[in-house]
Amino acid sequence: MKRIVIIGAGGMAREVNAMLREINRVAPTWAFEGYVVTSLRALSDRDSREEVLGDYQWLRTNASHIDAVAIGIGTPALRLRVSEEVREVLPEAEFPSLIHPTANMDFESAQIAEGAMVCSGVIGTVNIFLDAFALCNFGCTLGHEVRVGRGSVINPGANISGGVNIGKGVLVGTGAQVLQYRSVGDCATVGAGAVVIHDVLAGVTVVGIPARPIEPSI
Repeated sequence: MKRIVIIGAGGMAREVNAMLREINRVAPTWAFEGYVVTSLRALSDRDSREEVLGDYQWLRTNASHIDAVAIGIGTPALRLRVSEEVREVLPEAEFPSLIHPTANMDFESAQIAEGAMVCSGVIGTVNIFLDAFALCNFGCTLGHEVRVGRGSVINPGANISGGVNIGKGVLVGTGAQVLQYRSVGDCATVGAGAVVIHDVLAGVTVVGIPARPIEPSI
């Protein structure tokens, strides 16, 4: 059993912990040590305080006792930032790709990079590419040849059609749809329930049906 800590202590971190338990039911792999947070001062009532081990200083002190790290954070920019920070603290730590046993896709043709996560009930077809630290949340669907960029998050129930390219640090909201062969640029946001029928430029937020950029406020 590899000793693993989860960065974060909120709802997403608890979901990752639940995924570890389900993976262990199939093949005992992970010994969950506890949660680590970026700042103890930022802990709130929504966090699992009783299982928080400490902050990055705890990681430094206990580096020899940790085999792997998972990022239990659902915000793309934070997933990217924390992955870099933890790498500096624990340069030798493993960032495993985690796949829930109920996920269903053609894993023979899939390419899933370090730190990527495929949560419960995800359905994918063939030639899926998940870059490092991408997160496919529960119940989303991924068509053929979809690429999800580094640190990007596909939220529950979103439908990514075939041939779609999702850039780095993108957030696709709950229940959104991105139609086939569209692209979503780096650090863009697709609002919950939006239907993307045109390419989305980098850094742009789109909402609605069909999805349109949010007009800047005056």
